[in-house]
Amino acid sequence: MSTRAFIQVHDLHKSYLDGEGNTLRILEGVKLEVPRGETVAITGASGTGKSTFLHLLGALDRPDKGSIRVGDVELADLNGDASAQFRSTAIGFVFQFHHLLSDFTALENVMMPMWIRVGRTRDFRDEGMKLLDEVGIAQRAGHKPSQLSGGEQQRLAIARALANRPTVLLADEPTGNLDQKTGSRICELLLRLNQEYALTLILVTHNHQIAARMRRRFNLEQGLLVPAADSPAHA
Repeated sequence: MSTRAFIQVHDLHKSYLDGEGNTLRILEGVKLEVPRGETVAITGASGTGKSTFLHLLGALDRPDKGSIRVGDVELADLNGDASAQFRSTAIGFVFQFHHLLSDFTALENVMMPMWIRVGRTRDFRDEGMKLLDEVGIAQRAGHKPSQLSGGEQQRLAIARALANRPTVLLADEPTGNLDQKTGSRICELLLRLNQEYALTLILVTHNHQIAARMRRRFNLEQGLLVPAADSPAHA
């Protein structure tokens, strides 16, 4: 594997049992190298394992076989507590369904990961407001998620994902529930944040227009990542 790759995935396998006890092989030897600050899009048919792959990259799940290294961290070496610590500091997640806390304001939603990391002994209001300003919804800080539009909710989810200044942002269909214009704006926001923070962005999408805006593009098929015809296979 390349010594300069920030994310290194080698021979990754993952399978599940269906309801009848049959083995469903999802990932079968996935390999990927991603330099720090790269933008990567992964497309593919439903059920091919795109979300599973993101979950493995973010230490939300463990592979059956293979290696995932992010920076100097080999994910297979992490136990439960260390895995949670890694997720809270190194990884930001953005999902199609925002998973925002409905009883809390936008500002409180952004501050929540900070509170979880260090406890409520610090006032993170200034940090939270700065993040809301960066995603363009500082004026909505006191509103609850139900009072926000779909695009505003996704911007809030992105701000929350950045709360602990991760090095990797994993986005699973971040524009899937948005209209084309709003989705394009969310994509522009992600690319701007990628540039400003040198964030490594890996995005799963069915939207080929969004995928085309990432530097490298792969299709997940038959358990493997296949480079798009017009995308560099290697960094």
